[in-house]
Amino acid sequence: MSWPARIPAIRMVDMLIAGVGLLVTAPLMVVIALAVRATSPGPALFRQRRLGYRERPFEMLKFRTMTADCDDAVHREYVTRMLAGSDPRPCGPSGLFKLDSDARITPLGRLLRRTSLDELPQLINVLRGDMSLVGPRPAMPWEVGLYQPRHRVRFEVKPGITGLWQVRGRSRLSSMHALELDVEYVRRHSLRLYLWILLLTVPAVLRVTEAR
Repeated sequence: MSWPARIPAIRMVDMLIAGVGLLVTAPLMVVIALAVRATSPGPALFRQRRLGYRERPFEMLKFRTMTADCDDAVHREYVTRMLAGSDPRPCGPSGLFKLDSDARITPLGRLLRRTSLDELPQLINVLRGDMSLVGPRPAMPWEVGLYQPRHRVRFEVKPGITGLWQVRGRSRLSSMHALELDVEYVRRHSLRLYLWILLLTVPAVLRVTEAR
């Protein structure tokens, strides 16, 4: 069954959970926004152009965890090496596929990332229809040029806040491994898998040591 044929059930769950989630977390989101503004110069929200369903661009929202207007050259170089297969090793002693001791990340930003609270504004993206609760990682436009042909199938569904990559290791997975899980999700896509991943996301997020 194609993605459009499954939209009614999944979209209904997306809107229900995202709507309730925004209502419940609204006070917390206000506190986080004020804390971000108070601890580093710049806006509370980070807005970034990503590619979603059928490679349509959209503005993804997150709480800002880095210094404002910082250069992404270091991160881009590291991800490029991983997708090219030239440097598949974890970065640093943490064993994680993320840049250790990244000076761009604020102290509050590290906490928000470890607890995944920086992603709460993406519930707005879900309500807008740009994203689903479950799906492939939202792709940055420059990444797409590094994908192998088999990875383009990931654009047959909406990107998600969580996904197979989240419940199977998060930052302990390389970018290439995460891409393969995105492809697996699309090929196995079903309401049952969607709900299963939602259930597994809670304990995955609680394992904060994987979300550095």
